[in-house]
Amino acid sequence: MHKLGSLFIFYCLVANAVIAQNPERPNILFFHADDMSWRDCEPYGNPDVLTPTISRLAEEGMCFDNMHTSTAMCAPTRMQLYTGMYPARTGAYPNHSMVYDGVRSLAHHFNNLDYRVALIGKIHHEPFRSFPFEFLGGRHHDHGDGMDIDLERVKPILKQDKPFFLVVSSNQPHSPWNRGPVEKYDKTKIAVPEYMIDCEKTRSDLIRYYAEITYSDSLLGVCMNYLEEVGKTKNTIVVFTSEQGSSFPFAKWTCYDMGLKTAFIVKWPGKIKPGTRNEALTQYVDVVPTLLEASGIDPLEIKTGISNADGETGFDGQSFLKVLRDDKQEHRNYVFGIQTTRGIYSGSVCYPIRSVRSRQYKYILNLNSGAHFYNMVNVSTRGIYSVWLNETSGDKERNEYVTRYKTRPKEELYDILTDPYESNNLAENPDMEDVKIELRKELSAWMKEQGDEGIETEMKALERQPGKKNNTWTGHEEQTNRKILN
Repeated sequence: MHKLGSLFIFYCLVANAVIAQNPERPNILFFHADDMSWRDCEPYGNPDVLTPTISRLAEEGMCFDNMHTSTAMCAPTRMQLYTGMYPARTGAYPNHSMVYDGVRSLAHHFNNLDYRVALIGKIHHEPFRSFPFEFLGGRHHDHGDGMDIDLERVKPILKQDKPFFLVVSSNQPHSPWNRGPVEKYDKTKIAVPEYMIDCEKTRSDLIRYYAEITYSDSLLGVCMNYLEEVGKTKNTIVVFTSEQGSSFPFAKWTCYDMGLKTAFIVKWPGKIKPGTRNEALTQYVDVVPTLLEASGIDPLEIKTGISNADGETGFDGQSFLKVLRDDKQEHRNYVFGIQTTRGIYSGSVCYPIRSVRSRQYKYILNLNSGAHFYNMVNVSTRGIYSVWLNETSGDKERNEYVTRYKTRPKEELYDILTDPYESNNLAENPDMEDVKIELRKELSAWMKEQGDEGIETEMKALERQPGKKNNTWTGHEEQTNRKILN
C-alpha cells in the first residue's frame, strides 16, 4: 500500500478511537497578539497598559511565567507554534519563510480528530498544504484603514455541534501603531521600562503601542463574549499569548528575553485552577502536543511529516498537560533560541544568533560577532535607535548599553533572576565558567539535533523565503558586515 494511504488509515483509526473515548472533547480558542512583549499587559506587571480582558482571563485561568518562543520573528514563531517543531528542522527559520515539503501542522492533526480547524486574521505561514486551515478572512498586515478583522465570521464556527479549533490571529500591536484608544494614555504619566531610554520619542511611541494592545485586548473580549453567547464557555480551552517581543530595541529580532519570552494564559473551566501562576519552563513547540493530549490523544503517536537529524519523526515539543491540570511547576530544563538576521528587512548579511536558557541563566552565542547586527530598528537615521544614541551621547554607561545592540561579543551570559533585562554580561567572569560550559554544551547538542550548522545554515536563509531563492540580497551591506567568520 502507498505510504500516504497507510498514514491516512492510521490517522483514521486513531481518530475513531479518540472520538469514542472522548465524546466531550474540548473546543479550543487560541488568540495571539502580534509583536507584543510579554510584560506589556496588567497580569504581567505593567499597570500602564489597559488590558481588562487579558486581566479577566488571568483571573479565570493560569498565567505561565516562563513560556518562550524560539524565534523573535513573526513567521518562524507562528510556524513553530503550529507544528510543534523548532525552525531549523522545519526550514522556517528566516522571517517570511516556508517549511519543508511534507511538514504537518495542527491543522492536519485536529482535522483528523474531526475538529473544524479555522483561522481568522494574520496568516504568516507557508505553504498552504502544510497549514490547511479554513481561512475566515482578515488582513495579513494592518495599515489602520477600515476593518482589519471581522469577528462576526467566527460565530458559525462557535455555534456548530462539531468541536472546533479556532485561531484568532490579531495584527496588533505590530507596527505601524495606528489603532486603539491613544486618548486614554498620557505619555507624561507612564513608566518607561528599564531596558529603554526615557525620552520624548520613547514615550510617544509607547502610548501608540499600548493603545494597540488595548485594541487587541478588545478583540479577545469579543471572542470570549461570543463563547458565552453560544454557551460554549465550560468546554472550551481559551489560550492567549503575546507572540514575540515588540519592535523596540533589544526585543524583536534578538535572543534576549524581551524578544523570546511570551505572555501565555490558559483558561479551562473545571480543569485548571483559576487565578494561578506557573513557573515551569515551557516553549511554543510544547503547545500542540499539550492540546492534543488535552483532546485525548497521545502526542507520541503523531508523525510530523519530517525527521530531525537523529531520524526522529515526532514533535520537538513535550506536552505540559500535567502542568495545567496538576499545577506542576517543572517541565523543561532548558529552552532554546535562534535568530536568523539574513533575509530580514535591512538585515545583516550574516549575523546568526543562538541561545539556551535555564530557569536562572541565559547563554547567547553570536556566531559572527566580528560583523555588525542590523535590522530595521537601527538602520534608519530617524528611528528610535538613532534617537537613543543621541539622547545618551553624554552618558557613557547608557551610551555603551545602546551601542551594544549593534556590536556584541561572541558570548553573552546573564543571570536572569538578578538581571532580567540582560545588561550585565558574565561571560568573562571566571566564577561563571562552569555555568557557561554547561549551557554551551546543551546548545551545541540542540543545534546538532536540529541540523543547525550555524553560519552555513544562515547563508542558506534566502532559499527558505518564497521568491527570493535566486535573488540578490538587498539588505544593509556595510563593509564591516561582509566579514563572515569560519
